[in-house]
Amino acid sequence: VQIFIKNLCSIFYFLFFFLSDLVNKRIILYNREFIFMRNTMSRDTVLKERWELLVEKLSAQFSDNDPLELDAIIYLVGVQELGQYHKTYKKDEKINLMHIAICRLLEPYGYYEFDYFDEEGWPHYTIKEELPPLKAGEQSVLMKEAIVSYFLENEYLPS
Repeated sequence: VQIFIKNLCSIFYFLFFFLSDLVNKRIILYNREFIFMRNTMSRDTVLKERWELLVEKLSAQFSDNDPLELDAIIYLVGVQELGQYHKTYKKDEKINLMHIAICRLLEPYGYYEFDYFDEEGWPHYTIKEELPPLKAGEQSVLMKEAIVSYFLENEYLPS
């Protein structure tokens, strides 16, 4: 009977520490998940604040304070990259400017690589990696993040 009670106590002792260890690990895991979520949320908050500041500054400079849309900002990046500011562009050239901008903006992410300038001064890029399929909201966030990074790199926005 004493051996049985001793073994039973050992089993309870083992179970107590085993379960408390599991609970502690779950708490640690929960804290890591919480910290990750908090860091992600703060990163999203910083992106949102920087995006709003950028839209405000560009809108004041280029559209009499009417808030610029994402595609208008992409167009401005294309004009900036081409460097031909005081030219009137045709519809197909505007589409090409937006393509230049997208290539330039996604270049740091490894999707495009600058190749050469043609005889008219237009930059050409090659695809390094296909973009993964993204939902519309994910595309928007990726482009906003890339645009904010571009304007931080060019010191238009404060870091």
